[in-house]
Amino acid sequence: MRVFLTGATGFVGSFLVPELINAGHHVVGLSRSDLGAKALARVGAEVFRGDVNDLDRVRIAAEAADGVIHAAFNHDFSNLMQNSENDRRVIETLGEVLAGSDRPLVITSGTGLARSKTGGLAVETDDHATSAEFPRAASEEAADTLIAKGGRVMVMRLPQVHDTHRQGRVTWHIQTARRQGRVAYVGDGMNRLAAVHVSDAVRLYRLALEKGQAGARYNAVGEEGVALRDIAEVIGAGLKMPVVSITREEAPAYFGWMAHLATIDLAASSVLTREQLGWNPTGPDLLTDLRNMDYSLAR
Repeated sequence: MRVFLTGATGFVGSFLVPELINAGHHVVGLSRSDLGAKALARVGAEVFRGDVNDLDRVRIAAEAADGVIHAAFNHDFSNLMQNSENDRRVIETLGEVLAGSDRPLVITSGTGLARSKTGGLAVETDDHATSAEFPRAASEEAADTLIAKGGRVMVMRLPQVHDTHRQGRVTWHIQTARRQGRVAYVGDGMNRLAAVHVSDAVRLYRLALEKGQAGARYNAVGEEGVALRDIAEVIGAGLKMPVVSITREEAPAYFGWMAHLATIDLAASSVLTREQLGWNPTGPDLLTDLRNMDYSLAR
């Protein structure tokens, strides 16, 4: 399959390119820089130069593809609403190109957007928040529209994706601890984050592309929930800093924009995903990667 991949030079994308190539697919990776283009060419991908927000370029690349994985997103949280609306437009454009065909489109979202019907683990069939509640939901709203029109669209909901170099949101916890001189969690710290090793996440993207069901939501969850207190204690050992509990009232002064996220439980299940796609995560868990990382390089 000729696969057009946005976000091809990002954290997940850099692992997804060889995963797809090794499975026999021809990867066309989007890159806006010479450095990114060289990295893609080095691993055997075809380079397509352009920016993901240049919709004309995106349209050209998608027209020639047998399938598309949209893994790009600008994680600048200071401009989250605009970045989310930009993502909506990219997904709408990809959907327009693939409309009327059986060509798959896999878009990226997050398990944290799912609203659990039970108050427990978020599952694949849970509805997502609205973009009015949280701007990032614009991506799933765009997917909803395409699915309603009969598009073969699947949503990949990612938790904290990690290896020994990057850990998703946990990277912000490390950076915050450096600024504050201590590692904090809120209350008893038993609220949780779902997580997945990057090698398992990219394998699931490939499986969704190859045999995913139109309209499906897949949770790329290797660990249903890792307690924030456990995460803080491992980070504290790595940074050689004290680990403390703070109150909800103290959270904004310590965590800043992340204060609300630091107080809620974001555990999630992947039972349906595993059953439907035969996916079995095998990579290291989050705490293992945090113990094995080089904290002198963590910024």
